[in-house]
Amino acid sequence: MTLRLKSVILVVTVLAAMTPAARAEDYVDSYKFDFGVGLGTSGYLGDANESNLYKHPGFAVNAGVRYLFDNRWAAKAQLSTATISGNTAEFDNVLPGGAQYDFKSTVYDLSVKGEANFFAYGIGETYKRLRRWTPFLSLGIGLTLASPEGNTTAAFSIPMGVGVKFKINRRLNLNAEFTMTKVFGDKIDGRELTDLYQIKSSFLKNTDWYSAITVGISYEFGARCATCHRID
Repeated sequence: MTLRLKSVILVVTVLAAMTPAARAEDYVDSYKFDFGVGLGTSGYLGDANESNLYKHPGFAVNAGVRYLFDNRWAAKAQLSTATISGNTAEFDNVLPGGAQYDFKSTVYDLSVKGEANFFAYGIGETYKRLRRWTPFLSLGIGLTLASPEGNTTAAFSIPMGVGVKFKINRRLNLNAEFTMTKVFGDKIDGRELTDLYQIKSSFLKNTDWYSAITVGISYEFGARCATCHRID
């Protein structure tokens, strides 16, 4: 074997060994999971507040894990808590018998949501037209626990959200989100405020809502196989 042929084989071998590492380095949307936390303020709509969502702003905090299907779609499991309160004396509506009620409660929510980005979200890979920021929508189903007046109540709920996220670097993300949660029940504001008008609860009337405006940060982890065949 000539010296020139040996040199060519050596160069090809070195390049072959380096190629997977280079691809792994350049594959920017190569993480499967995302863990994040958020802090913000909460609001309530129900029998003790029928119009002004943030008349009595509370405190909201959440933590969640996403599975990142691709640059546009994700599934998220989230645990959140918020404080809510209200006072019927602050509004014009008259309750039966002229009664007045006020309450304070802590709400806990465990939910599973789907999340859709408006744009292909990420850094690099210009052929995919990735963007470092994107608006997004979320929708899911959850279980809500509340403890008004020391009494625990539970109900199914539907969290609906809209927000925007920004990628600081490959792993770190900032986000801001407004979430409105529809509760299939009328007790998160206390038993005294349940069915005040003797109207059976339905999806659109005589049930409670609560919301949260949060700012959060998240970290991506769980590297994908950079050399595996994927269709985005």
